[in-house]
Amino acid sequence: MAGVQTAVALREQGFEGPVRLIGAEPHQPYDRPPLSKAVLLGKAEGSAFEVDFESLGVELELGREATGLRAGEHELDTAQGPVPYDVLVLATGAEPLQLPGTEGVPGVHLLRTLDDAQRLRPVLAEQHDIVVVGAGWIGAEFATAARDAGCAVTVVEAAGRPLAGALPAEVAAPMADWYAEAGAVLRTGARVRAVEPGAVVLDDGTRLPAGAVVVGIGARPATGWLAGSGVELGPDGAVVADAALRTSAPDVYAVGDCASFPSARYGARLLVHHWDNALQGPRTVAANILGTEPAVYDPVPYFWSEQFGRFVQYAGHHTDADTLVWRGDPSGPAWSVCWLREGTLTAVLAVGRPRDLAQGRKLIESSATIDPARAADAGIPLKSAVLK
Repeated sequence: MAGVQTAVALREQGFEGPVRLIGAEPHQPYDRPPLSKAVLLGKAEGSAFEVDFESLGVELELGREATGLRAGEHELDTAQGPVPYDVLVLATGAEPLQLPGTEGVPGVHLLRTLDDAQRLRPVLAEQHDIVVVGAGWIGAEFATAARDAGCAVTVVEAAGRPLAGALPAEVAAPMADWYAEAGAVLRTGARVRAVEPGAVVLDDGTRLPAGAVVVGIGARPATGWLAGSGVELGPDGAVVADAALRTSAPDVYAVGDCASFPSARYGARLLVHHWDNALQGPRTVAANILGTEPAVYDPVPYFWSEQFGRFVQYAGHHTDADTLVWRGDPSGPAWSVCWLREGTLTAVLAVGRPRDLAQGRKLIESSATIDPARAADAGIPLKSAVLK
């Protein structure tokens, strides 16, 4: 997404020079969200972007993996030889974390690429017993698809609740019930000791039957190939970009899942592994490459997830909030949560309440101050809770 959108944005903003889009995968550039839904369930063969690269004058070089960068020489090293550049945009995304000890074990799967989804399709079609390791966003989405396909699903999570790394305990708690409602088993506080053919063994000795194991324990920026390049990497492995999405190397930018950026809005450096970031960032990169006017990247992060018959949306960044406001009953089908910092709305999570999300996102962008009592009334529009 980030690489394609950068190429498109350059053309839309008037860049007339040559553009080369280099990627390790052999497939036409594709969108990732359908992989855990339509592609996984066999309802679609792929999710290629509807972009006419030829008419845009964008040269596609597929199946060409970047192996190193010599920034001082303005050359990108690839498996097929060096590629000179005037300006380079790093958009290598993130790669899923492996469960230690499972590399090469038959029946263990990740879900990140089109090839991953295609390997998992027959697993769902044959209705295997499936163990999902990790109750994060991708684990919940895969469990949803597997239940839709008629598989028996057990999700094991080392933390005491789902989405432990993403949401506070009180917000994630009602989501735990969604698993049972969908016929999936959720085991929290469960660590995997070993994965054996046909079974997952937990630390307490429990053996879970597993015709297949799907690992969804997080992702890390795909930046290992940049070691020694002069491009600064943070402790999280992300390329350290500035507010213009420039890196520490001259004429090198970074965008999407592989890069972190400073947010003046939130007073923190953010690493956002979501689709909207890969859509919005390229416009800033293109503007700064063209140099027509300096562009600063400081978005309100946004993402969505479809799981267990619910549409979950989130906008903002809640880490330093001091007030939590509920809108609606979290045991019901539709509710939302607002986070405030000194009265200013900083984040919104909406379950089946898209209007709350749409209004909340605009209010976050405008740094609106909210009356918590009015915001807690789910019967009135969120925008009506703004203090004049």
